[in-house]
Amino acid sequence: MFTLALSTRAETYDRLSSLLPEYGIEVRHIETTGRVVQISPDACSFEECDVGLVYPSRLMEGGVVDALLEVPWINDCEAILTSRNKGEVLARLAHADIPVPETTLVSNPVSREELKAVFDRFDPPVIVKPNSTTRGTGITLAYDLDSFLGICDYLTLIHEFPAAKDRSFLVQEFVPDARDFRAMVIDGEYVGAVERVGEGWKHNVHAGARAEGIRLSEEHRELVERVGTTLDIPFLGVDLLVSEDRAIVTETNARPTVDDATKYEPGFAERLANLIRSRAQE
Repeated sequence: MFTLALSTRAETYDRLSSLLPEYGIEVRHIETTGRVVQISPDACSFEECDVGLVYPSRLMEGGVVDALLEVPWINDCEAILTSRNKGEVLARLAHADIPVPETTLVSNPVSREELKAVFDRFDPPVIVKPNSTTRGTGITLAYDLDSFLGICDYLTLIHEFPAAKDRSFLVQEFVPDARDFRAMVIDGEYVGAVERVGEGWKHNVHAGARAEGIRLSEEHRELVERVGTTLDIPFLGVDLLVSEDRAIVTETNARPTVDDATKYEPGFAERLANLIRSRAQE
């Protein structure tokens, strides 16, 4: 029996706890935040595990946990940092000829004239997106230049505080009437997808959208598999916008929520279990 460390106790933990035992894998919760940790191997309060699923989201606590647990991570710190940097992901994918939305990275501070030039490159409205947040936090739609500059002013104000280490944001084209998919890729192989459906133009599940199981076309499966191979992240969520004339990759998530097993392809749990076992045996 292998033991798998998870630093979350939410839906992913509950679903994997019911899926993986039949494949000889026990899921254990490793609490990394909201607690005190004695930094000593002799006093380590973490249960021993064979492998971890994804590196803890808080990197400072994650470094302590990583040192004390001494386990290999399926998605290690580098994978988390890569996926969290939305601009880097889009640049890597574009370099690999994978379709992405028209995007400009703004590294604050920049002049008002430069911001106006950025806005003029797009047909409004434009999406303004923090470069390293998750769950759709802070993503805004600007319909005209005045509102766009107001959003940029607000971001500049936030970036002036030392706590805001990432002082960059993305400006992206808006794709109206596109379907919003989250596909799951394990070791570069497509294993299932959901369509995110909700009111308004943002379809993040954490903001109230529904995740409905969907079968992607062969063309779109090949596209998300190319993303997984290009980024070399073993356990990856790939966000896809599909309109009448094109499909584009908008983001990736190296800490994807595991949805209900019925929303994945047959064999999803077995493929994930094989990945866990192989990493543990390494």
